[in-house]
Amino acid sequence: MSEIAPLREQISAACRVLAARGLADGILGHISLRVDTDRILVRCRGPRERGLAWTEPADIRLVRLDGSPGTPGELDGGYSVPNELPLHAEVLRARPDDQAVVHAHPPRVVAADLAGIEVRPILGAFDIPGLRLAQGGVPVYPRGVLVRSTDLALEMVEAMVGRPVVVLRAHGLTSAGASVEQAVLQAISVNTICDLALTVADAGGALVDLPERDIAELPDLGVAFNNATAWRHELARIEA
Repeated sequence: MSEIAPLREQISAACRVLAARGLADGILGHISLRVDTDRILVRCRGPRERGLAWTEPADIRLVRLDGSPGTPGELDGGYSVPNELPLHAEVLRARPDDQAVVHAHPPRVVAADLAGIEVRPILGAFDIPGLRLAQGGVPVYPRGVLVRSTDLALEMVEAMVGRPVVVLRAHGLTSAGASVEQAVLQAISVNTICDLALTVADAGGALVDLPERDIAELPDLGVAFNNATAWRHELARIEA
């Protein structure tokens, strides 16, 4: 189990990043990471639950996709898997290239969706990865339910239509990625776009997609910058 210890720290730090960014202010939300074909590391609720901002490596438990312990004793001591574990299980079952799933409750994303504001490519150099994400479309799962059953999770996966992020109406969002970092950064970008869209609407402005000629001018800054450097920044924020 020694090789799993750094992964527990990685996921717990990612949970704190979500909270620091305002995507999971309270006790709701979770992150999972695929370990093998049937097991994941996932944030669980423990006996000292204080919310995502205070997530510790001990809160990250190894479980099977059906919610049973991934190794004997893994859920001892008062730990329980999230009610929405099926959300993680069905995304990972359906998307073999994705390794991590983020489920968060960002208020500005929920507000924008309820106001009828779609996630659109309104940003340019302000957030290039966010622009690319929005350009491909961010679908909406239209049911404001707790995704706590396989049937509901399959509905949500179908609503994702292969996209990396789906907005959950009156609920939050789900983001899937090749890494924990990517899944979290995608969620942050969607939240940023929704926040700015609401600010523009509040100011009486109209949302306008970035022109194609401007999109064509935007470079791909590469994974090292978009993910690795951005993630070091997020970790520095919570350390500060």
